[in-house]
Amino acid sequence: MDQPDIAIILPCYNEGRSIRKVVSDFKAALPDARVYVFDNNSKDDTRAEAEAAGAIVRSVRAQGKGNVLRQAFSLLDADIYVMADGDGTYDAAAAPDLVRELIENDMDMVVGVRRHEQSNAYRSGHVLGNRLFNWFVGNLFETKLSDIFSGYRVLSRPFVKSLPALAEGFETETEMTLHAIELRLPVSEVETRYGARAEGDTSKLNTYRDGLRILLYLFRVMKQIRPFYLFNVIAGFFVAISLGLGVPVIIEFLITDQVARFPTAIAASGVMIIGFISFMTGILLDNVAHAHREQKRLAYLSVQRTKPLVSKPVVSD
Repeated sequence: MDQPDIAIILPCYNEGRSIRKVVSDFKAALPDARVYVFDNNSKDDTRAEAEAAGAIVRSVRAQGKGNVLRQAFSLLDADIYVMADGDGTYDAAAAPDLVRELIENDMDMVVGVRRHEQSNAYRSGHVLGNRLFNWFVGNLFETKLSDIFSGYRVLSRPFVKSLPALAEGFETETEMTLHAIELRLPVSEVETRYGARAEGDTSKLNTYRDGLRILLYLFRVMKQIRPFYLFNVIAGFFVAISLGLGVPVIIEFLITDQVARFPTAIAASGVMIIGFISFMTGILLDNVAHAHREQKRLAYLSVQRTKPLVSKPVVSD
C-alpha cells in the first residue's frame, strides 16, 4: 500500500474552546496527514488555538461553510480529503476507518454516519429534520444514504476536483451528496460516534432557517438533475385543474349542445396549455441536464489521482 497524501479540512467559526483538542486528536489519529484550519471570520481565539496545536491556518472572508470548503478544495492538493467540523462533535479516532474504507473499496466518498450517545449532542428538531430530509432525498433521487447532512466525510481527489462547490452555507453537504448521486459515484457509510459540543459553546445551525434553505436548494437542484420529473409534476397539477374546470363544461355541451360558461371554458383551455408547456419544458430541460451530466462526468474522469492508492502487484512469467 502506497502512503496517500491526506489533507484534513476543519472549517471554523468561533471554535476557540474546542479547536486545539480537535486538531490534536486528528493529528494523533492520522499522524502523516496535514491539518488545515480555515478560519471564517472568528471573533475569538480560534486562530491562535489552532496554530498552537500545530495546524496550518488559512482565512476565508466570505461567510458560510460552503464558501470555506470551496476555497479549501481549490487551494489544497491531496490524494484524500478528510472533512470535519472544528467543534469537537466528530470522533477523530474514526478517521483511519473512514480512510481505509475509501482506499480498500475504491470509494469516492465515505460518510461518517452520526451515532449520538449523549442526549445533548443532537437537538430533537435536528433529529426529526434529518430523518425527514433523508427520506425525502432517498425517495426523490433513489438513494439509500442515511445521513446526508453529516459533515464528517472522506473524499477522493477526483470527487473534490470535479465538485462545482456552488453552495454557500450548510447546504454544502447536500450538494456533495447530490453530486455523487448525479454521477453515480461509489459512496459508502461508516457509523461514527457523535458527541456534544464543548461546554459553553453553541451550535451555529438554525433548525428552521437552515432547513428552509436546504429545502429550497433541493428543489433548485432537482430542476438540474431531474427536470423531467419536476416539470411532469407541475404539468400534472395544471392538467388536473384544467380537467376539473373543463369536464363539467364538456358534459353540459354534450347534453345541451351549448356552452353556457365561456369564461370557465377559456380558463380550462388556458390552464391545459400551461400544463402542455410544462411537459415540453421538462423534455427540453431533460436533454440539457443529460448533456450537463456528461460534461461533469468527463470532468471527473479527467482528474488524475496524484498517487495510486493501491499498489499494483508484480506479475512474473
